[in-house]
Amino acid sequence: MFKLLYFTLRKDVRLADEEANPYAPVSGRTFTFCVWHDSLLSPLFIARQPATMALVGGHRDGTFLANSLKNIGITTARGSTSAGGTAAVRELMQEGQGRHLVLTPDGPRGPRREMKTGCAFLAAKTQKPVVPTAFVCSRSWSIGTGWTDLAIPVPFSKVLALTGPAIEIPRKVSREELEQWTAKIQQEMDAIQIRAAELIGKTTPAPPVAEKAA
Repeated sequence: MFKLLYFTLRKDVRLADEEANPYAPVSGRTFTFCVWHDSLLSPLFIARQPATMALVGGHRDGTFLANSLKNIGITTARGSTSAGGTAAVRELMQEGQGRHLVLTPDGPRGPRREMKTGCAFLAAKTQKPVVPTAFVCSRSWSIGTGWTDLAIPVPFSKVLALTGPAIEIPRKVSREELEQWTAKIQQEMDAIQIRAAELIGKTTPAPPVAEKAA
Protein backbone atom coordinates (compact mmCIF):
# COMPACT_ATOMS: atom_id res chain seq x y z
CA MET A 1 0.00 0.00 0.00
CA PHE A 2 2.74 2.45 0.92
CA LYS A 3 4.75 1.55 -2.18
CA LEU A 4 1.73 2.43 -4.28
CA LEU A 5 1.17 5.66 -2.33
CA TYR A 6 4.76 6.83 -2.79
CA PHE A 7 4.60 5.97 -6.49
CA THR A 8 2.06 8.81 -6.83
CA LEU A 9 4.26 11.41 -5.09
CA ARG A 10 6.59 14.00 -6.55
CA LYS A 11 9.93 13.29 -4.88
CA ASP A 12 12.71 15.84 -4.36
CA VAL A 13 15.91 14.42 -2.84
CA ARG A 14 18.64 16.93 -2.00
CA LEU A 15 21.87 15.52 -0.58
CA ALA A 16 24.61 17.55 1.06
CA ASP A 17 27.10 14.84 0.04
CA GLU A 18 26.55 12.42 -2.86
CA GLU A 19 28.67 9.81 -1.06
CA ALA A 20 26.13 9.79 1.78
CA ASN A 21 23.30 8.47 -0.39
CA PRO A 22 21.33 5.52 1.04
CA TYR A 23 19.51 5.08 -2.29
CA ALA A 24 22.69 4.29 -4.26
CA PRO A 25 25.13 1.37 -4.04
CA VAL A 26 27.89 1.94 -1.48
CA SER A 27 31.03 3.26 -3.16
CA GLY A 28 33.09 4.30 -0.15
CA ARG A 29 32.28 5.17 3.44
CA THR A 30 29.02 4.26 5.15
CA PHE A 31 26.98 6.57 7.37
CA THR A 32 24.48 6.78 10.22
CA PHE A 33 21.24 8.39 9.01
CA CYS A 34 19.32 10.13 11.76
CA VAL A 35 15.52 10.24 11.18
CA TRP A 36 12.80 11.54 13.48
CA HIS A 37 10.13 9.02 14.42
CA ASP A 38 7.25 10.99 12.89
CA SER A 39 9.02 11.07 9.50
CA LEU A 40 9.78 7.35 9.36
CA LEU A 41 7.71 6.42 6.31
CA SER A 42 9.32 8.71 3.75
CA PRO A 43 12.93 7.51 4.00
CA LEU A 44 11.71 3.92 3.71
CA PHE A 45 9.51 4.34 0.64
CA ILE A 46 11.04 7.17 -1.43
CA ALA A 47 13.28 4.62 -3.15
CA ARG A 48 14.95 1.25 -2.61
CA GLN A 49 17.92 1.18 -0.25
CA PRO A 50 20.45 -1.44 -1.41
CA ALA A 51 22.72 -1.38 1.65
CA THR A 52 20.96 -0.19 4.79
CA MET A 53 20.62 -1.70 8.24
CA ALA A 54 18.17 -0.33 10.81
CA LEU A 55 18.23 -0.33 14.59
CA VAL A 56 14.78 -1.40 15.79
CA GLY A 57 13.54 -1.70 19.37
CA GLY A 58 12.98 -5.08 20.96
CA HIS A 59 9.36 -4.36 21.91
CA ARG A 60 6.29 -5.84 20.16
CA ASP A 61 5.83 -2.86 17.82
CA GLY A 62 9.50 -3.23 16.93
CA THR A 63 8.86 -6.82 15.82
CA PHE A 64 6.14 -5.60 13.45
CA LEU A 65 8.47 -2.91 12.09
CA ALA A 66 11.38 -5.36 11.69
CA ASN A 67 9.20 -7.74 9.66
CA SER A 68 7.99 -4.84 7.50
CA LEU A 69 11.55 -3.63 6.88
CA LYS A 70 12.60 -7.13 5.87
CA ASN A 71 9.91 -7.07 3.17
CA ILE A 72 11.46 -3.96 1.60
CA GLY A 73 15.04 -5.25 1.78
CA ILE A 74 16.31 -3.56 4.96
CA THR A 75 17.99 -5.76 7.56
CA THR A 76 17.63 -4.96 11.26
CA ALA A 77 19.43 -5.20 14.56
CA ARG A 78 17.13 -5.46 17.58
CA GLY A 79 17.71 -3.37 20.69
CA SER A 80 17.86 0.20 21.96
CA THR A 81 19.91 2.39 24.27
CA SER A 82 17.66 1.28 27.16
CA ALA A 83 17.35 -2.44 26.37
CA GLY A 84 19.60 -4.73 24.41
CA GLY A 85 21.91 -1.87 23.49
CA THR A 86 25.23 -3.67 23.92
CA ALA A 87 24.13 -6.64 21.83
CA ALA A 88 22.70 -4.33 19.16
CA VAL A 89 25.95 -2.36 18.90
CA ARG A 90 27.93 -5.60 18.61
CA GLU A 91 25.62 -6.81 15.83
CA LEU A 92 25.82 -3.50 14.00
CA MET A 93 29.62 -3.54 14.12
CA GLN A 94 29.77 -7.12 12.83
CA GLU A 95 26.87 -7.31 10.37
CA GLY A 96 26.70 -3.63 9.43
CA GLN A 97 30.09 -3.42 7.74
CA GLY A 98 29.61 -2.05 4.26
CA ARG A 99 26.09 -0.91 5.11
CA HIS A 100 24.53 2.39 6.11
CA LEU A 101 22.78 2.57 9.47
CA VAL A 102 19.44 4.28 10.04
CA LEU A 103 17.88 4.95 13.43
CA THR A 104 15.21 7.10 15.07
CA PRO A 105 16.99 8.87 17.95
CA ASP A 106 13.80 10.07 19.69
CA GLY A 107 12.40 6.55 20.13
CA PRO A 108 11.13 4.31 21.46
CA ARG A 109 9.30 6.41 24.06
CA GLY A 110 10.04 10.04 23.13
CA PRO A 111 9.82 12.90 23.82
CA ARG A 112 9.09 13.81 20.20
CA ARG A 113 12.12 15.08 18.24
CA GLU A 114 14.34 15.06 21.31
CA MET A 115 17.75 13.54 20.69
CA LYS A 116 19.10 10.85 22.97
CA THR A 117 22.77 9.95 23.31
CA GLY A 118 22.30 6.62 21.53
CA CYS A 119 22.84 8.10 18.07
CA ALA A 120 26.19 9.67 18.95
CA PHE A 121 27.20 6.54 20.87
CA LEU A 122 26.49 4.23 17.93
CA ALA A 123 28.20 6.55 15.47
CA ALA A 124 31.30 6.63 17.66
CA LYS A 125 31.43 2.85 18.10
CA THR A 126 30.73 1.99 14.45
CA GLN A 127 32.66 4.98 13.06
CA LYS A 128 29.80 5.80 10.69
CA PRO A 129 29.43 9.62 10.59
CA VAL A 130 26.00 10.98 11.50
CA VAL A 131 23.95 12.46 8.63
CA PRO A 132 21.15 14.77 9.83
CA THR A 133 18.00 14.44 7.72
CA ALA A 134 14.59 15.98 7.22
CA PHE A 135 11.61 14.53 5.35
CA VAL A 136 8.73 16.96 4.80
CA CYS A 137 5.48 16.53 2.84
CA SER A 138 3.63 19.36 1.14
CA ARG A 139 0.35 17.81 2.33
CA SER A 140 -0.03 14.97 4.79
CA TRP A 141 -2.24 13.30 7.31
CA SER A 142 -1.02 13.19 10.89
CA ILE A 143 -1.89 10.04 12.81
CA GLY A 144 -1.22 9.86 16.53
CA THR A 145 0.84 6.87 17.66
CA GLY A 146 1.19 7.58 21.36
CA TRP A 147 3.94 10.05 22.21
CA THR A 148 4.34 11.21 18.61
CA ASP A 149 2.54 11.50 15.26
CA LEU A 150 3.22 9.68 12.01
CA ALA A 151 3.15 11.80 8.86
CA ILE A 152 1.47 10.03 5.91
CA PRO A 153 1.64 12.02 2.65
CA VAL A 154 -1.55 12.72 0.74
CA PRO A 155 -1.55 11.02 -2.69
CA PHE A 156 -0.09 13.13 -5.52
CA SER A 157 1.52 15.58 -3.09
CA LYS A 158 5.25 16.33 -2.84
CA VAL A 159 7.84 14.95 -0.44
CA LEU A 160 11.20 16.62 0.13
CA ALA A 161 14.20 14.72 1.49
CA LEU A 162 17.04 16.91 2.71
CA THR A 163 20.36 15.92 4.28
CA GLY A 164 23.06 17.95 5.97
CA PRO A 165 26.85 17.54 6.13
CA ALA A 166 27.98 14.43 7.99
CA ILE A 167 29.12 14.80 11.59
CA GLU A 168 32.17 12.70 12.45
CA ILE A 169 32.44 11.58 16.06
CA PRO A 170 35.71 10.24 17.55
CA ARG A 171 35.72 6.58 18.53
CA LYS A 172 36.67 7.33 22.14
CA VAL A 173 34.48 9.93 23.82
CA SER A 174 33.76 10.62 27.48
CA ARG A 175 30.20 10.82 28.82
CA GLU A 176 30.45 14.60 28.87
CA GLU A 177 31.73 14.69 25.29
CA LEU A 178 28.92 12.33 24.24
CA GLU A 179 26.39 14.81 25.62
CA GLN A 180 28.08 17.60 23.66
CA TRP A 181 27.97 15.64 20.41
CA THR A 182 24.32 14.81 21.07
CA ALA A 183 23.55 18.52 21.47
CA LYS A 184 25.39 19.18 18.20
CA ILE A 185 23.31 16.59 16.31
CA GLN A 186 20.12 17.99 17.87
CA GLN A 187 21.05 21.47 16.68
CA GLU A 188 21.72 20.27 13.13
CA MET A 189 18.51 18.20 13.02
CA ASP A 190 16.45 21.18 14.18
CA ALA A 191 18.09 23.48 11.63
CA ILE A 192 17.63 21.13 8.67
CA GLN A 193 13.99 20.49 9.63
CA ILE A 194 13.29 24.23 9.52
CA ARG A 195 15.14 24.56 6.21
CA ALA A 196 13.19 21.70 4.65
CA ALA A 197 9.89 23.20 5.80
CA GLU A 198 10.84 26.52 4.23
CA LEU A 199 11.83 24.89 0.93
CA ILE A 200 8.54 23.05 0.61
CA GLY A 201 6.54 26.13 1.55
CA LYS A 202 5.54 25.41 5.14
CA THR A 203 5.69 27.96 7.93
CA THR A 204 6.43 25.35 10.58
CA PRO A 205 8.59 22.18 10.51
CA ALA A 206 5.99 20.20 12.46
CA PRO A 207 3.71 17.77 10.58
CA PRO A 208 0.40 19.44 9.62
CA VAL A 209 -2.56 18.84 11.92
CA ALA A 210 -5.31 20.28 9.75
CA GLU A 211 -5.83 17.08 7.78
CA LYS A 212 -6.45 14.43 10.40
CA ALA A 213 -7.06 10.88 9.23
CA ALA A 214 -10.29 9.30 10.37
